[in-house]
Amino acid sequence: MIEGVATDSNTSGEKDRPRRISGRSSGSGTRRPRRVRMTGKERREQLLDIGRTLFAERGFEGTSVEEIAAKAGVSKPVVYEHFGGKEGLYAVVVDREMRRMLDMVTTSLTAGHPRELCEQATFALLDYIEEYTDGFRILVRDSPVAQSTGTFASLISDIATQVEDILGLEFKARGFDPKLAPLYAQALVGMVALTGQWWLDVRKPKKAEVAAHLVNLAWHGLDGLEQKPRLIGHRKN
Repeated sequence: MIEGVATDSNTSGEKDRPRRISGRSSGSGTRRPRRVRMTGKERREQLLDIGRTLFAERGFEGTSVEEIAAKAGVSKPVVYEHFGGKEGLYAVVVDREMRRMLDMVTTSLTAGHPRELCEQATFALLDYIEEYTDGFRILVRDSPVAQSTGTFASLISDIATQVEDILGLEFKARGFDPKLAPLYAQALVGMVALTGQWWLDVRKPKKAEVAAHLVNLAWHGLDGLEQKPRLIGHRKN
């Protein structure tokens, strides 16, 4: 018998006609997932893709090794062999997404004018949210594993570090204390990231309009900075 092919006998004396089994077990009527042969690297990438999708939909706690293995058409030991368990798989997914987002922001900063640099960084964050929605959902979702592999806050801090030098030069040129650049970098990047988190679900207005409004607030806020900001309320400390 040819692999994947069965024959039917009939009472009319006709020759047996081939019938494809299509993945069904004999007599049971239950469809079995056909295991695809892959190299170790291909299997690892497949598990990462499946895990990424499930973690984005259900979170770390809501995803099981059993489900990951079932969707990949493999047994649980295969997942453990590649990643040591769900925690290891999640850690790799988070690390990849953090590096991808950071790389997109870093490589976007090519302009010479500070306002255009602000636009480029804003678009880079929104581009990541739009193109890698699952990854962004994972990064902003709290989980026990994220505490050891990196948090969304630490990612924002890494991105802010990329713009500290730019702000520092601008501060120095305008007579402001450049030591305050890290504070403003955190504030600006955090503003864009949190707005992006909101935009992830509503998707209105359009991305370019969101970017324009964010840059409007950031740029004109920086443009009108006081060298020594003062509090007008009753509380002074």
